[in-house]
Amino acid sequence: MSRTETQLSSGKPARKIIVAIDGPAGAGKSTIAKHLARYFGLLNLESGAMYRAFALKALRSDVSLDSGRELENLAAETTIRLEPGAEENCVLLDDEDVTGQLRNPTVTEAASRVSVYPPIRAWMVKLQQEMGAAGGVVMEGRDIGTVVFPHADAKIFLDAAPEVRGMRRFEQMGPEKSVPAEEVIRDLHARDERDRSRAESPLKAAADAVLLDSTNMTLDEVVKAAEDIVAAKLAASSPVTAVNR
Repeated sequence: MSRTETQLSSGKPARKIIVAIDGPAGAGKSTIAKHLARYFGLLNLESGAMYRAFALKALRSDVSLDSGRELENLAAETTIRLEPGAEENCVLLDDEDVTGQLRNPTVTEAASRVSVYPPIRAWMVKLQQEMGAAGGVVMEGRDIGTVVFPHADAKIFLDAAPEVRGMRRFEQMGPEKSVPAEEVIRDLHARDERDRSRAESPLKAAADAVLLDSTNMTLDEVVKAAEDIVAAKLAASSPVTAVNR
């Protein structure tokens, strides 16, 4: 079923806008970012995938996740690139496609741990800013609107109650779940605490971000709300036209 979608008119090319989506783990940032990228004709830059790729390398290299110095040395010899694909981005770690290995719970947990070190975050921010320098992107993460792209055209802080986010993450694991839901929720609570209390770029909403709490919303409702938020921000600075895709 076709939908009426909003794009920027020629007054301000759509490929130049930047949309920042921040929020805690399990809030649905990746899903919303992927949709908005298609909807507004943007490139989806997944910061979480970049951290998971680096965490995967740390695990493979048997580098201690508790040693900032070892991780910093590892980062100095690591390259990470994102290339757009038909359904999702292709994540290249040192030119190897590791896309299918990044949703493993062990890798996800390791990504949360390596991301607390200031040198690692500084390195990642530089990579992300380089990728989005020309605009025309949507990026999701935990410090996109506050640190990576503080001047983004539209900012959304996507949130939901921890128990709701935990159950969503649990369902994403598919039919062969290896851990109980209670453990997933407990791990998510722990990750929330790390993300919000870290010294470097703690998780928080940008002052000019629009809060979108999806606790009691369906996916379709969240998607529509996100579309409206971005469209309203863009309309404030440039005329828009509607087209059917």
